[in-house]
Amino acid sequence: MSSSTALIESPAALEDLAGRLDGEALALDTEFLRERTYRAELCLLQLASSREAVCVDPLALADLGPLRAALCAGGPLKILHAGRQDLEVLAPVVGAIAPLFDTQIAAALAGFPAQVGYAELVRRLLDRELAKGQTRTDWSRRPLTPEQIEYALDDVRYLHALRDRLLEELARLGREHWLKEDLEGLHDPKLLVIDPDKAWQRFKGTQGWDEGRMTLLRHLAAWRERRAISKNRPRGWILDDSVLREIVQRVPRDREALAQIPEIPEGVVKHSGDEILGFVEGARIDHPPPPLPRRERPDPAFLARTKRLSHAVQAVAQELSIAPEVLATRKDLEEIARGEDAAGTLCGWRAELLADRLRAAL
Repeated sequence: MSSSTALIESPAALEDLAGRLDGEALALDTEFLRERTYRAELCLLQLASSREAVCVDPLALADLGPLRAALCAGGPLKILHAGRQDLEVLAPVVGAIAPLFDTQIAAALAGFPAQVGYAELVRRLLDRELAKGQTRTDWSRRPLTPEQIEYALDDVRYLHALRDRLLEELARLGREHWLKEDLEGLHDPKLLVIDPDKAWQRFKGTQGWDEGRMTLLRHLAAWRERRAISKNRPRGWILDDSVLREIVQRVPRDREALAQIPEIPEGVVKHSGDEILGFVEGARIDHPPPPLPRRERPDPAFLARTKRLSHAVQAVAQELSIAPEVLATRKDLEEIARGEDAAGTLCGWRAELLADRLRAAL
């Protein structure tokens, strides 16, 4: 198939494509840009059935509606690699994609590195080397060259074969139910939507902060997130993380104090200063504010418990020839070390596999 016929740019060609997608599994990938926007801009959609691979140009098409029947729930299986961002980008355009098969998730359960890349998986399972020449392409620029289209098509050409090989290996290992559980997690709608009221959770190192500062952090982070969404601009363009943190730590009470925050843009002080100072007042922080907690040395007993848990996970991982982080994250182990029950912190097959071993390690 030539590159020209593999690029869908007209409504008629899109309708014709939708008619050819008759219920068989579809490989799927996207190219997008998000450097200057809050919401990623979909620049290209790649699809592959068992018979053909095509690129759909969303910049040339006002509506991708004809593809909804094939992409959304009730349609055929969609195969992706590390597909969370693809799902996030496509959700505003065609809705939630389902059902799903992610080759990166399947590969991790089969013993590959937890974040194994698509090209590496193709090389190791299919003995094919993929071209790397278009990795820095600006996918919003038109026209696309034949080389760019071929590069994009490669991202879906091998997904069917990867799925087949991975399913064979997981069946051999008896891990099909692990895969089923992990793939079900991809259908959680909360993965595709950011709740502004939870945006404060992106900030680390806030343990021990007083309640007033935590209230200010929650309100400022939510305000920034909502403004970024409404203006469709990166949140860092509204207010940088480091500046937001400094505001919370210093608790400025007036415009002069706010303007002295390092690297705060003059425009923020001028246009949003009263709003920010309103959040400070609403947090009801003592004047002067309570001292920030000193960074204490970690509790040796806690570190020892976490280390024992980590050793237990590594032992199980070695037995299964699987990456330890696939079984449990560092955050999981720290929660268990603080007293949470292993069966409650982990879930499903991981809890069945590890809970007793982790309890024994403690």
